[in-house]
Parts: sequence; structure tokens; C-alpha cells
Amino acid sequence: MSASNPLVQIDTSLGEIVLELFAEQAPVTVENFIAYAKAGRYDGTIFHRVIKGFMIQGGGYTVEMEEKPTRPPIVNEARNKLKNKTGTVAMARTTEVDSAAAQFFINTEDNKFLDNTGTSAQDFGYCVFGQVVDGMKVVYTIEQQATTKVAGHDDLPKEAIVINHVEVLD
Repeated sequence: MSASNPLVQIDTSLGEIVLELFAEQAPVTVENFIAYAKAGRYDGTIFHRVIKGFMIQGGGYTVEMEEKPTRPPIVNEARNKLKNKTGTVAMARTTEVDSAAAQFFINTEDNKFLDNTGTSAQDFGYCVFGQVVDGMKVVYTIEQQATTKVAGHDDLPKEAIVINHVEVLD
């Protein structure tokens, strides 16, 4: 852990998760995440994609499954050499390389196939920008929740797991 790396606390309906953000390796991504947190953008969103043995994803939808608006997408910093290992946090994106906006995921396993291995959209990977420093028990509790399919969303927890607030810690 570096003294210059910001810490953020994610207060969820199942407990708290603290992340250390890697400002030096992923400056655009960290700035983007912090801006959304400070604006309250994540408050009231849910973990809407939970896959055992893979990851938990959130920050995009409300409990009513309404997608929250975002700012324009950011550049994908997946070439930063950080790996999608257990406990790291990365930006979710579409099949377009530079399409990440607000949604993020926490890896619950080592997911090497998500790492940057080339320049094509398929090989570019997902930008790791932080890691869980406290609260992996909460992450694993979220990962173990029963899921269902709703309105085209696979792996949606049957009971909403709400992100109450994301706070940047001093």
C-alpha cells in the first residue's frame, strides 16, 4: 500500500468494503471513479451481476434496474500491467475498448483472461485500478448470493445488494 494511493469505502447492504486505488498506474480511471463517488453517483446502485468463482459487478443500476446516467466513457488503461487477480477492482466495459464509464467489478478469483494481452478489442483487457484492502469477507458474501435472470440481466442477485454510499477516505 502506498501513502499516495487514495482509499475509498463502499458501504453496502451486506457490509463495508475498503479499496486502495492505484492512482499512479491508472490515473484516468482513479480520477473517474473518485469523481463519481464524490458526486454520489454510486449511492443507491446495486451489484447487478454476481457470478460465483468469477466476480461481482456494480455501480450501474438502481434497485428498480434503471440504468443511471454516466459521463462519457474513459480511455482503457489496461496496459498498466496490473493483473485481474483475486481482490482487485477493475472497470467494466462493453466490447469496445474505450467504453468504460461508471460500472466496476471486483475479481473473486484470478481472472488472467481479463488481462491485457494485445491491442484488439478481444485482447485489450479490463483496467485494474485498485484492490480490496478490507472487506473481502463481504465480497465473498455478495458472491455467494442466489441469483436469477430479470429483463435480460443474467446473474442478478434475487435480493438487491445495495451500494448505500461510496466515500473517499482522507
